[in-house]
Amino acid sequence: MKSIRYRIGVGLALVLLASIAGLALQRASAAAGEEAAIRDVFEKQTAAWNRGDTLAFMQYYWKSPETEFAGAGGINRGWDAVLARYRDRYPDAKAMGQLSFSDLEIKMLCPDVAYAMGEFHLVREEDHPSGVFTVIVKKFPEGWRIIHDHSTAFPADTK
Repeated sequence: MKSIRYRIGVGLALVLLASIAGLALQRASAAAGEEAAIRDVFEKQTAAWNRGDTLAFMQYYWKSPETEFAGAGGINRGWDAVLARYRDRYPDAKAMGQLSFSDLEIKMLCPDVAYAMGEFHLVREEDHPSGVFTVIVKKFPEGWRIIHDHSTAFPADTK
């Protein structure tokens, strides 16, 4: 009798462990898929920026009065204010230059919210500004959107 109970208990424990391991793998796979989707947002933003298309670049920000951008110039609240900031600081393709991101790290906070941080780099005729950013992204029915952006440029090289 004891032997049968022991075997049943071990069998149930193994089934439970296998279920937990399967769930963990499923969650890891889902997180990897979401991370890839967030990276795709950065790739699409880069392409839009490098075409000089501010409006397409802004498509990946949450179109809400609650969207936030924080930087050395202060805080802008609302999608329209963030768009106006970009258009003011980068009025044409020459001012926009060519954008790239490096050292991009994405951390899932829950299935529909993550943060990403890394460096941005602009190459323009007269200068090559770069800096760091942290964005919070949220998954909406239309896809991942930036709800908060904190970007800070490195000090200009004074050499």
